Amino acid sequence: MHQLGFPSEVTAQEIARKHSLGEAIALCAEAAQLEGKAVQAKLKTDKAQWSRWISGAEGITWPKLVALMDACGNDAPLLWMLHARHYDLASLRHRETKLERQLRETQEQLAQEKREREIERRLFRDLRSPA
Repeated sequence: MHQLGFPSEVTAQEIARKHSLGEAIALCAEAAQLEGKAVQAKLKTDKAQWSRWISGAEGITWPKLVALMDACGNDAPLLWMLHARHYDLASLRHRETKLERQLRETQEQLAQEKREREIERRLFRDLRSPA
């Protein structure tokens, strides 16, 4: 199981300014305020391989790319690929995870119970007050 990095914001404008996947990989680390050495340590890779990824001299495997994005807390390389394929980044959205769905459903249920409780309170208050 990967430990996800703290989420870091990457804007569509930053993505659009990058001209290669290597630049997007560098942006991924930069947005997380991580130096190359820190990312290399998290991914268990060496300086030479990191340099080849950034320069585009070597491709990066999907599992390593996912580990990079998880470690940095952003999806800059993935977003760059989508942008390069002419996708509108503003219209993309994440699917709801199982945990997010459970949280949303619990919050909805809690809100419904609060509404019902308020109705009960008003009813009891009206019954107690003299007419």
